[in-house]
Amino acid sequence: MDLLELLQYTFFRHALLGSLFASIACGIIGTYIVTRRLVFISGGITHASFGGIGLGLYAGIPPLLSAALFAVLSAFGVEWLSKRKDMREDSAIAVFWTAGMAVGIIFSFLAPGFTPDLSAFLFGNILTITPADIILLALLSILLILFFTFFLNPIVCIAFDREFARSQRLPVALFEYMLMMFIALTIVSCLRMVGIVLAISLLTLPQMTANLFTHSFKRIIWSSVAIGYASCLGGLLLSYKLQVPSGAAIIFFSILIYTFCKIGKSMYLCKQKKTNQTNGHGN
Repeated sequence: MDLLELLQYTFFRHALLGSLFASIACGIIGTYIVTRRLVFISGGITHASFGGIGLGLYAGIPPLLSAALFAVLSAFGVEWLSKRKDMREDSAIAVFWTAGMAVGIIFSFLAPGFTPDLSAFLFGNILTITPADIILLALLSILLILFFTFFLNPIVCIAFDREFARSQRLPVALFEYMLMMFIALTIVSCLRMVGIVLAISLLTLPQMTANLFTHSFKRIIWSSVAIGYASCLGGLLLSYKLQVPSGAAIIFFSILIYTFCKIGKSMYLCKQKKTNQTNGHGN
């Protein structure tokens, strides 16, 4: 079965739309994460969101809604604790990371009735994405596009040099809390696609690949969106052909893209170096 035949299925069209909006959201906020070196913090928020899923299942409210609330509060908690003199940033992250996972596991098992399939939240399955999930991702993408369009200069300033941003009298703390909120919401929005375990990869691998070829913040965003969507498409096809979980296939494909680009760049630089040396000896 080829791609055109797959497009006849509603679940596959939903997966393509969800992938597009997830690539836009992750491409934008992921560039800030990689530039600010917040990968470990994002990992903490991702795992802390599992606490919200457990509480949601226990209380009988939509798990993604409670996960979003839990993730945002955890993001604010990490940001607040890491600013204190008596707590190191990695310790603050570890507190929320482990607490979130513990709360999530305890409450998901205490939830009345049949214990749900937790692997769906841990590893994701983009083929189960619903129209409501797509609308959520679309709204988040629009919000991120608007926020980064209007405030790109302050965001870039804060991402590269917070002290300089403060000297320019920018509301650094406000921007940092807003961006942490967007990180948390993006992570939760992608849970259905790639799950808790793999969400962080979608926020970092496309940006790392783009960073091989450019150091411009804007170009990294655009390239990350394109690379992220290519990873999703490749992962979906790989998942269908091999009959493996789609979330893992998407991340595996993005790693392949990064590896291919990294090797390609290294070979190109070696070739350039040899050419320059040959020209130098010729002169």
